[in-house]
Order: sequence, then structure tokens, then C-alpha cells
Amino acid sequence: MDWPALMQVGLHGLGLAPDIFWALTPVELQVMLGNSAQQKPMLSNGLAALMAAYPDKDKGPNNG
Repeated sequence: MDWPALMQVGLHGLGLAPDIFWALTPVELQVMLGNSAQQKPMLSNGLAALMAAYPDKDKGPNNG
């Protein structure tokens, strides 16, 4: 992560106090910066494609 750039935008651009900035989660900071739509949740078709690309290996009847 580019901490100097994030600190610049958080402390100076958004005007956050340092304790507020460091208490934020990465997701909260992304929302405040307007970047919340960059990564969307995986939907069922994405999960199906991932499962097809990397199938579980069958370890027998008790693979748990």
C-alpha cells in the first residue's frame, strides 16, 4: 500500500484527524474516497467458474 499517498489524501484531502484516519478500516477509507465500487462481490456465476477452474480433489468417501 502507498501509505504516504493514503495519509496525504486522508489527512489533508479529507481533513481527518490522525486518530480518526488510523482507526478506519481499509473498506471505510475506500468508501470515503469514492472507490467502493472497484471490487464487486463474487456472484454465483463467478463462483461456478472458479470451482470449475480449480475443482476439489476427491480424497475418498471420508474426505470431510
